[in-house]
Amino acid sequence: MSASFSVQSSTGEYSVEVEAGGFARWASEFGGNAVIADEFFQYAWPPGAAPPVFVEAVETNKALEASPALIEQIRRGGANRSTELVAVGGGIIQDLSAFIASVYMRGLKWTYVPTTVLAMVDSCIGGKSSINVGPYKNLVGTFHPPQRVLADPEFVRTLPLDQRASGLIEAVKICFCKGAESFAKHMSFEPSVEMGSEALEGLILNSLESKRWFIEVDEFDKNERLLLNFGHTFGHAMEGASHFAIAHGIGVGLGIECAIAMQERAGVDYGGASQVGQLRQHLRTMVGSDPTVRSVLPTLDLDDVLDRIGSDKKHGTDFYTFILIAADGRVELTKLPRTQQTLAAAKAAVEQVIESYR
Repeated sequence: MSASFSVQSSTGEYSVEVEAGGFARWASEFGGNAVIADEFFQYAWPPGAAPPVFVEAVETNKALEASPALIEQIRRGGANRSTELVAVGGGIIQDLSAFIASVYMRGLKWTYVPTTVLAMVDSCIGGKSSINVGPYKNLVGTFHPPQRVLADPEFVRTLPLDQRASGLIEAVKICFCKGAESFAKHMSFEPSVEMGSEALEGLILNSLESKRWFIEVDEFDKNERLLLNFGHTFGHAMEGASHFAIAHGIGVGLGIECAIAMQERAGVDYGGASQVGQLRQHLRTMVGSDPTVRSVLPTLDLDDVLDRIGSDKKHGTDFYTFILIAADGRVELTKLPRTQQTLAAAKAAVEQVIESYR
């Protein structure tokens, strides 16, 4: 099965194709382009396809400091203003490539082939890059949509179970934020780390079509699209405090659990919103599929986690911004007073979630 749809952006329309087994055909079209690929594929690169610049997909390479060397390699390869950049890999390769494509000679066209579940269900559309600077995660970046997105679910076979879980967590987050219908459809695919390509194709399409709504109504993250940061304030803090032993998607799942706990501790009753319980149970299954979580969580320095929560870039000068779930199950952006009491409430929620995984 294959399916496609288009996304509207300020720079024009771009296409998204989802096809199991499509990569071999797409790779034959890469000749003459500059290609950046995850070095994981170095020994399985299709014969005859354009030779890539291989990059190790580690967080330290998704950094402003690492970008100049990669730009120099592309330049030595002959890339000019008419060159199209092709990126093959997960979120780290995407962030690097989107950023470089947006600034190299003031902008190149680019195509993205996502190879992780997380990238296929979420980050591959929207054109947003996020680059680390020193100790600060995702501090700089640009909006530079690709010309094409080509998603092949067969890549999932190359992934460990925790990476599959990370992507599925991002997908359920998007669908839950979009609303009850999107969330119910997501759950109808019976998402699991062992799901097959056919069900995954449907899940990918549902997730991307749900995200498309946010992108098209709020391309530059000013209003509705901000809701997709659900779980990220807590999640990024726990991810960073673990020195990235906790994968991003797993961190988001834990972050959503923290957001639910924070609301319940404040007296919010979800008795009339059964989807919240369904979401939490699903997240616990997904997070629990990563065998490292239970050993890493007790080692987190809670003061470090709290410092990272307090320095999140979404906060204002006199308020903290959290994405929380209202009593009726709607996800909403909430501004809380910038006080020690608010941070104490956040810390208590983190402690509760960590304790629940002991």
